[in-house]
Amino acid sequence: MKVQDSAYDARNCLSLIRMVIEEKCPPGVLPSEEAVNGLYGPLPIHEAEALAKAIIETVERLTRGAN
Repeated sequence: MKVQDSAYDARNCLSLIRMVIEEKCPPGVLPSEEAVNGLYGPLPIHEAEALAKAIIETVERLTRGAN
């Protein structure tokens, strides 16, 4: 049951990160959960990859805007 708990915890953490990105980052940097499943895959690592790319895209946009 420990493995299931870890997977559940990971999904919960990723959901919280997604919520913050959707609230604070520019629209369009993060695909929907359904799109992530189609583009990357259904595993937590795939969601994490999409979240990381959204953060990177946001930083790049902010950096370009500051110049």
